[in-house]
Amino acid sequence: MKLSSRRRFLGNVAWAVPFATSMKPNTIFAQKKGMFIHHVYFWLKNSGNKEDRAKLIEGLKKLSKVKTIKNFYIGQAAGTRRDVIDSSYDISWLLFFDSAADQDSYQTDPIHLKFIEECSPLWTRVVVYDTIDAAT
Repeated sequence: MKLSSRRRFLGNVAWAVPFATSMKPNTIFAQKKGMFIHHVYFWLKNSGNKEDRAKLIEGLKKLSKVKTIKNFYIGQAAGTRRDVIDSSYDISWLLFFDSAADQDSYQTDPIHLKFIEECSPLWTRVVVYDTIDAAT
């Protein structure tokens, strides 16, 4: 059995830090009755432009301050290749709300409206998938 140094261990778990720090306290992953999931995909005008990508991600981080958002995740295409996978987008934004009413409130929240004003010049296309509990 090979022993691992503290430094090697920390290096191996470093991938979890950005994910853990992007989550709000009291993270909920269990399906909850009434939960509303809002998944947004962005295609940048200048796909591959690091500055535009960074601006969009920074805008999404600011947007995460909306009070009705319970959890969020900022992602990018994973690079998997199968016929059923669309990896043409640049950034995805996954949001969890306690209810459809909370998501409706988010849509008109001043922070959300400011995000659209500041960041919409960065993208050419946005696609949204909203889901609710299928068992209700």
